[in-house]
Amino acid sequence: MLNKLLLGCAALVLTGSALAAPPADNISAHRHPNLAAAQRLTTQAWEKISAAQAANEWDMGGHAQKAKELLDQANRELKEAAAAANHH
Repeated sequence: MLNKLLLGCAALVLTGSALAAPPADNISAHRHPNLAAAQRLTTQAWEKISAAQAANEWDMGGHAQKAKELLDQANRELKEAAAAANHH
């Protein structure tokens, strides 16, 4: 009974993590090479955190997920910086 419960919880966690996609790399490298490079690095960091979560069976006290959320935010801010630069 406990094994079924644990298996169900694991399936739920894995399903939820599969739905979360890494940040988009959507800054033009031609127009903003430094911002585009920074955005690629945020995506790479997000992917490495996901790999660490999988390797550690998701037991990181929520800190890895919080880091991924902050990387998503940084990615959006980089896109906004590129958009602001386009207007000047």
